[in-house]
Amino acid sequence: MKIFDTHLHIIDPKFPLYENQGYMPDPFRSEDYLQTVSNLNVIGGAIVSGSFQKFDQTYLVNALQTLGKNFVGVTQLPYDTSDDEIIKLNEKGVRALRFNVNRGGSEDISRLDNFARRVYELVNWHTELYINSNALPEITNILEKLPKVSIDHLGLSKEGLPNLLTLVEKGIRVKATGFGRIDFDAAEAMKAIYSINPDALMFGTDLPSTRAKIPFQYSDIELIKNNFEEEAVKKILYKNAFDWYLE
Repeated sequence: MKIFDTHLHIIDPKFPLYENQGYMPDPFRSEDYLQTVSNLNVIGGAIVSGSFQKFDQTYLVNALQTLGKNFVGVTQLPYDTSDDEIIKLNEKGVRALRFNVNRGGSEDISRLDNFARRVYELVNWHTELYINSNALPEITNILEKLPKVSIDHLGLSKEGLPNLLTLVEKGIRVKATGFGRIDFDAAEAMKAIYSINPDALMFGTDLPSTRAKIPFQYSDIELIKNNFEEEAVKKILYKNAFDWYLE
């Protein structure tokens, strides 16, 4: 079955890396990624900028050129980035703006509303948030009015899951990624999300699973196959994300 991998990191020491909260990642180059997923039918994916890459775009442009067709970029940018620079990144294959609330390295969340609207109006990018769902009520009024938003890693928190489900009802998408980062049953959470909006869930490997308690395993994919009907599996593993990133 085809997979569009909505969440992967490329970590190439040839390009700038920054220690974050005492953490410096091990290398995970484009060729490492391709080797790791060689047994899977990955037809594209989203390369996501991490906290340890801050606002560097050089690694991302290189990775997009290396991985090629159907791979897109999710980047972190400062608020004062010019329209011309955003347009250039769009031409290189970047398709989303990321706010890393959990780890930092991105623009402050106070810029979310204006910046998310600006990139959407300029180049039709959506906005992605790495945030604990416990913190969602503070920005729910903003999120439910933004044109296109996704939340990483099933929102991370069991306690905050009701907050996430409320936003799914408003059209927010959710990445079914990072099962080794969460403190609840991934299958039950995905079923709840899918029941609200079948288009919301988008699978990703989270490779190389930096700082995750349990890294990505092939059984993460089996978990989806074993808990959903075939048509739903297609939507979660491929179709929802392909439409979201490449429509």
